[in-house]
Amino acid sequence: MSKIHILSGEFDKRLKLPLAYAIKAGFPSPAEDYRHDSIDFNRDLIKHPEATFYGRVDGDSMVDAGINDGDIAIIDRSVEPSDGDVIVAFVNNEFTIKYLDLTHKAEGYIELRPANKKYHPIKIDDADSFEVWGVVVWTIRCWKR
Repeated sequence: MSKIHILSGEFDKRLKLPLAYAIKAGFPSPAEDYRHDSIDFNRDLIKHPEATFYGRVDGDSMVDAGINDGDIAIIDRSVEPSDGDVIVAFVNNEFTIKYLDLTHKAEGYIELRPANKKYHPIKIDDADSFEVWGVVVWTIRCWKR
C-alpha cells in the first residue's frame, strides 16, 4: 500500500537550472544542436502555488504507474479530478495515492485503484470518510542514492 506524506514547500523562490534540449533515448547524433536554456521548477511545474503541495510517496502500490517509494509527488488541490487521474485521497483519516475510478459512481461507489497487482482496489461508499485531497500533476524521482 502506498501512503503519501505531505511536505510543505516555498514556491515563491526562484531556482533556475540549466536545461538541455533534445536528450535522445536512442542513438545520439553528432549533428544535434545542443541548446541550453533554464528550467525553474517553481515556474514550470507549479501552476497554482497557493494550492500546490509536495508529498513523499511511501510504499509500492503505484509502481506500475512509475510512481515509486521515495518519489516526490507534486499535488495540485485546485485541479478538478477526473476519472483515471492519479490522486491523493484522504480516506478514513489516512492519505493514499491511487488512480481515481469513477466508473461505478451510478452504482453508489467509486474505487481507488493501485498500480500494482499485489494490491486490490479500495471501494469507497457513503460509509467511508473520503476526500480527494488533490491531483498529482508531476512526480520527481532520485535515480542515484
